[in-house]
Amino acid sequence: MRTKHTFRLPPDLAGQLADHASRKRVPQALIVETALASFLSPDNSERMEAALGRRLDRLTRHVERLERHITISNEALALFVRFWLTATPPLPDTAQPAAQAKGRERYEGFVEALGRRLARGQTLAQEISLDIDPAQTSPTVPHK
Repeated sequence: MRTKHTFRLPPDLAGQLADHASRKRVPQALIVETALASFLSPDNSERMEAALGRRLDRLTRHVERLERHITISNEALALFVRFWLTATPPLPDTAQPAAQAKGRERYEGFVEALGRRLARGQTLAQEISLDIDPAQTSPTVPHK
């Protein structure tokens, strides 16, 4: 079922419509119908804007999650440093070389352990979440 519409076009637009219809070998009404449908439907730029908006929302949530993780990491490090500085007594000068050698040895062990942990893909955040809620298990992180 179609509804008939009558409208007037400027002579140059009417000429362009007729030329285009004859070149494409389609009725002028079909060209007008297609152009009107395209004009009234969301165009490509609006669809792209909507898709971009969804992507920006997703990126915003991701950045907020990263910001939260960085805040937690900074606070954990600051708490550790404060605790270490207040709980560790200064060493006498005679014990400094041995302590420095032991510190280098421990640091090398720390770097190796960190490398192994990063290679496995296990993160401290995953481990903490498992420590807080043991019922929550992740398929990528083995539960200890």
